[in-house]
Amino acid sequence: MGRVQGKVAVITGAARGQGRNHAVRLAEEGADIIAIDLCEDIDAATYALAGPEDLEETVRLVEKTGRRAVARRVDVRDAVALKKAIDEGVAELGGRLDVVIPNAGILPLGQAPVDSYTTTLDIDLVGVLNTVHAALPHVAEGGSVILVGSVMAFTPYGPEDAIAGPGMGAYKFAKHTLVEYVTSLAAQLGPSGRRVNAVHPTNVDTPLLLNDTVYRTFRPDLENPTQEDALPVFASIQSMPVPFVDVNDVSSAVVFLASDESRYVTGTNIRIDGGALVKQGR
Repeated sequence: MGRVQGKVAVITGAARGQGRNHAVRLAEEGADIIAIDLCEDIDAATYALAGPEDLEETVRLVEKTGRRAVARRVDVRDAVALKKAIDEGVAELGGRLDVVIPNAGILPLGQAPVDSYTTTLDIDLVGVLNTVHAALPHVAEGGSVILVGSVMAFTPYGPEDAIAGPGMGAYKFAKHTLVEYVTSLAAQLGPSGRRVNAVHPTNVDTPLLLNDTVYRTFRPDLENPTQEDALPVFASIQSMPVPFVDVNDVSSAVVFLASDESRYVTGTNIRIDGGALVKQGR
């Protein structure tokens, strides 16, 4: 316990899934949290997103650890509102910011209008850049920026992308681009003692994966596939015998990168993929 004692972390997409789990794990290790989420559905997404009650639950879970939480409902596509929310959160929590986790993202699957491509890219790439750029002025020496990527960042484009729809195309492009962003930004921030890294999970047991649209995409041979129907296909992605990793597996890497244990780790892309990329020969 106490691996990030006294630090302050800002996390987008914090209302549920990976974002909530990262927030709670960091709070358990001593951090105060600025939790940001839109908390409403987006037309381009093909599944229900988090609501206000989910963000309230994240705050409750953080405060249950004895740490402080500041919550704001903000769209990461709105750079001005996002900067205001981060500025206010930093001021409320004592004027410091140590950890930045731009986690908010969507993955619409299936055939859809092209605006699902642009919306996904605006959230999964532009939203990440908006978050980092709004937060950086507050981050001092020793600070850590942790991007949330995907094994898709290391997977080439192929025919399966067209089948998965424009949302997958945008998602993969965003994750590919963030790998280069880690390298480029790490070089720029290194002299100031600040770090930039990314975690790249395979399937994770969160609502982004566990929803009907994903099941239908992975099992198009069935009219109404269930999670159980999709599990064998999920498992075929990894070389290890698992359909997905636990969200805690990702949070453990996030805690490491947020802590001083990784004080000389920067420009790194950590793959938490159950051997998915090894299986592809990558």
